[in-house]
Amino acid sequence: MQLISSLTSEDSSLPSTPTLDAPSKRLSWSKLMQKLHSSQSLDSDSDTHSSLDDASDAGSLSIPDLSESEMFFDPTEEALCKEVVQLIALNLTDAKDGVLHCSKLLIPEKLLEHIGHELVHLSVSEPCGLRGALIDLCVEQDGVYEAAGQIAVDPCLVPTFQLTLVLRLDSRGLWPKIQGLFTGRSPASPVVRRALKLSTGFRVIKRKLYSSEELLIEEC
Repeated sequence: MQLISSLTSEDSSLPSTPTLDAPSKRLSWSKLMQKLHSSQSLDSDSDTHSSLDDASDAGSLSIPDLSESEMFFDPTEEALCKEVVQLIALNLTDAKDGVLHCSKLLIPEKLLEHIGHELVHLSVSEPCGLRGALIDLCVEQDGVYEAAGQIAVDPCLVPTFQLTLVLRLDSRGLWPKIQGLFTGRSPASPVVRRALKLSTGFRVIKRKLYSSEELLIEEC
């Protein structure tokens, strides 16, 4: 009996199996996994948002700032513009013996270049582009506006807008001092006619022929 009791007492001193604590440990482990999973999902969301923000920022930086004429650039329109500028130069040259009454008319290349830019700029929003333009040429001389010609870019098309180019004579710089060197006398007339030189600055007036919008006046 003593042996049995001693064994019993020794058995009672052994640690008991933690059967009751196991479920609580498993529960805490599952909660821990849930927290880890939620933190990972939050990190991935933040990374996604940051990458999207970076992408949007990069996209905003990559978009070029284009002007209206550059956004709607048409190679055929540019070729047509060059032909129209040449017609303008020919009309002005022909006008020297008529309304301008001059022996020589000097047309700066820079003036023709500026006119070409304005033609493209003012026709880009028109339904037919430059083909729908009716161009009037005027030269301001001694306070009087002389009509130097009219150009219908496409005679087969009803014009949609009208451009009036008001050109000025050059009265600044060296030209007034050397103007007399270009003065000539016509063989058919004893009248001495002076040479004229156009300024690089001009005024352009745009009027739409299919609407009642106000006139557009630009100083170039």
